[in-house]
Amino acid sequence: MTPSNRARLTKSLAAALGFDRVGVTRAGPSERAAYYKAWLEAGYAGAQEYLKRNVGLRIDPSQLLSGASSIICVAVSYNRAETAPETGGEGEHPRGRVASYARGRDYHVVLRGMLTELMERLRAELNEAFEWRVCVDTAPLLERDLARQAGLGWIGKNTCLLDRRVGSYLFLGEALTTLDIEPDGPVTDHCGTCTRCIDACPTGALIAPYQLDARRCISYLTIEHRGEISEEFHAAMGNCVYGCDICQQVCPYNQHARLASQPEILTEHTPAMPDLLELVRMRSGEYRRLTDGSASRRATRNMWRRNAAIALGNVSCADEALRDTIGVALSEAAEDDYLPLRAAAVKSLARLGADRGRFRKKD
Repeated sequence: MTPSNRARLTKSLAAALGFDRVGVTRAGPSERAAYYKAWLEAGYAGAQEYLKRNVGLRIDPSQLLSGASSIICVAVSYNRAETAPETGGEGEHPRGRVASYARGRDYHVVLRGMLTELMERLRAELNEAFEWRVCVDTAPLLERDLARQAGLGWIGKNTCLLDRRVGSYLFLGEALTTLDIEPDGPVTDHCGTCTRCIDACPTGALIAPYQLDARRCISYLTIEHRGEISEEFHAAMGNCVYGCDICQQVCPYNQHARLASQPEILTEHTPAMPDLLELVRMRSGEYRRLTDGSASRRATRNMWRRNAAIALGNVSCADEALRDTIGVALSEAAEDDYLPLRAAAVKSLARLGADRGRFRKKD
């Protein structure tokens, strides 16, 4: 079969399996290698040490599979119809917010299964001997760059991959293969003069178009950063306890993008708006139940509690009884063995104007 016919077959099979976008690029050095190295050298990766390892592999993915010729790039939408209220009613416990991507079944599992089935079907249809390797956010690959090269979309000013029809709420995956498949080309950047994502970022993480300083990003702070979160960002974090969707929510292309259709992606493994008081007091068993089967287990239990403590400090509440309840919870957290949680709780009590001594347990 010719490379062009292999490409048509691959895309037909991918569409039948439920992938929202699929494209092919050559297995070779990245066109954005210099950009990535400069980004690392500027320190924008923060404490994400894994991004600094295996740089040679990241910029030349052909090294991940001997004889690799092509990379099949796929995307699955996780764009949801949001119906959850922003806050609870009067007197109800305040709630945090979980990024949309982390609420369904763990996308690593879902996409890996879909990609594996795609390659098995391709092997059955072609009746040819070839090698392949499936990657979903675990191998050292520059996934967005590969997706861009394969024509799945362009990298927007918020540094997310963006497609005019399906927006940017996309999970990405790749299959490296020794098959010679006709490649696609990049698409045009359609961000134009729009700066909504940059203007909306509450922590100023988008320091310039196409430039993200992860050290200021709420997603990084709540999910990747293991230590104390600088007070500089506390108020701006609002009620975010796991990730942040703000730069995507304001993007015009996401306003009218078609919704996700993959059932496993749309399940609610982790609630959209968990109770902050329950989170800050969360025990190990509750943490396991909260994060079971979802990507939200990326953050540890204590990180969830730290994030909840910060969010509680941003609660605006006229109900005196509820304020006291929050004060008690934060005062308990301020005595915890986990230092980042203690620091967050103390600072949140100060922002609420609460007297920590008033709520401290008596010996």
